[in-house]
Amino acid sequence: MNSSESDGTLPGRLAGIAARHPEVSATFWSTRQSLSYADLYARAADAAGTLVRHGVRRGEPVGILSPNAPEFLIGLFAVTAAGAAAAPLPLPSGAQQLRSYPQRLAAIAAAAGMRSVLVSPRLAGAVAPLAGAVDVEFIDTTTLFEDREPVTLPTVDPGDPAIVQFTSGSTAAPKGVLLTHRNALAGLAAIRTGIALDHTDQGGFWLPLFHDMGLFGTLSAILRGIPAHLWSPTAFVKDPARWLREFAEARVSITAMPNFGYQALLDAVPPERAADCDLSHWRIAFNGAEPISQPVVHEFCRRFGPAGFTPSAMFGVYGMAEATLAVTFPPLHREPHFEWVDREPLSRSGRAAAVPPESPGARPVAGVGRPVAGMRLRIVDLGSGQDLADGEVGEILLRGDAVTGGYLTADPDTAAGLFTDGWLRTGDLGYRRDGELFITGRHKEMITVRGVNHYALDVEAAVADLVGIYRGRCTAVADPEIDAMAVIVETDRTGSAADALADAVRARIAGELGLADVRVYPVPPRTIPRTSSGKLQRLAARELITEGSAAQPLS
Repeated sequence: MNSSESDGTLPGRLAGIAARHPEVSATFWSTRQSLSYADLYARAADAAGTLVRHGVRRGEPVGILSPNAPEFLIGLFAVTAAGAAAAPLPLPSGAQQLRSYPQRLAAIAAAAGMRSVLVSPRLAGAVAPLAGAVDVEFIDTTTLFEDREPVTLPTVDPGDPAIVQFTSGSTAAPKGVLLTHRNALAGLAAIRTGIALDHTDQGGFWLPLFHDMGLFGTLSAILRGIPAHLWSPTAFVKDPARWLREFAEARVSITAMPNFGYQALLDAVPPERAADCDLSHWRIAFNGAEPISQPVVHEFCRRFGPAGFTPSAMFGVYGMAEATLAVTFPPLHREPHFEWVDREPLSRSGRAAAVPPESPGARPVAGVGRPVAGMRLRIVDLGSGQDLADGEVGEILLRGDAVTGGYLTADPDTAAGLFTDGWLRTGDLGYRRDGELFITGRHKEMITVRGVNHYALDVEAAVADLVGIYRGRCTAVADPEIDAMAVIVETDRTGSAADALADAVRARIAGELGLADVRVYPVPPRTIPRTSSGKLQRLAARELITEGSAAQPLS
């Protein structure tokens, strides 16, 4: 990747796309609308003028509260053209989150120093109760086109703030990742070159645009000048089979989702109906944002093979908001790659010892490729900070043009520990083998019981298929009361049936992991908190125990 690919600005790049590909459009399936790139540019420029006249300051964060709809994209490019930083804000994903949403949004706005939030008219009813709880000015996006008095837009430089990307909060409260125009364009260039994105492709995404994978996936299509197709997350979750039919109808070639999305498609489309859709055009199926499941990947490739889906399209990747999404990609045209390692030395001594898949204690770990263009990566010892050899597990450090310079909203302690000698500390654990990265978990989610480390992923994988656990939804954390493993399981069982489920959980963990100190906490279905991308929020789940939301552990 040469430096010219990260030069310029987001609105400047959109201007070029609008001139070269004016009729290409973004199609919003859930709202039955489309927006050409020429119209996107023109409407964003008009709205930017209104924001400047309104007093938006250079570099300040301006919130965007919108579903996956045209006004989100118009607002994002308008804010950046006005010289400010677009800050996509998370939307509540259910009734439980809705109750705490005003406080969460108020905390984000206060920490970010946010004065204004652009609001989609589709959310007018939901925003009304926020007016007294959040100290910002809510601006209806429809009003951005009422005042067309000419105004000179500020000059925007590549090093200016462009986007504040709030992290999903899988291990902590959301933090505002501050990305410059240079960061964003470098990240988009890495995606483009990493998958050889060309003008025969079409991008299609259902993830929310406030999530990094949804946002930068969509921008990668728009700023390449190819069609973009967008669905709402609700449309996918409610009817994955319908989404797949529409995806096939549009002949989309690139999409992205976490592992649970592929599981949802498997649950929704039985084997006898898998060949109903023509998926031969599906070239890249990004799989990231949460652990990649070998059984899910294997079954997805097998199930949809008759529909034309090729295993080499399954594209397991590693990325994060702090790196403008893309960190490592596998080689093109390669089938999914998993390495089987011995679970015990992996968790206890940080050594990835390769074993045959049928070996007792064998755990599959997904290979997620090598660093993308412009990205450098190290694996270091958590204690000494020294680089580790192949097969040794340590923290992943990053450096590159797409990597953030810091957080906008982080507390001083978090900010101080973000970098080590110019390298971003990810908090993720992994190892390399022959140059390829393998992710093993999160440092904060390691569980220590009687001095022995355990991966939460191993515990969850051991019990998720037990009958009685709602859709396999469970999570493992350190028990807040005693030196023991706590497993929170979603279930509708009560009484003796719940006791039997707890016995089965403990027996499975003892048999597969050799761990006897386990307390099982039942919670109702859909209780365990997840991020917008589907990641388990294990630290937030632990609060279900400390706050008493989870029932007493089953005996």
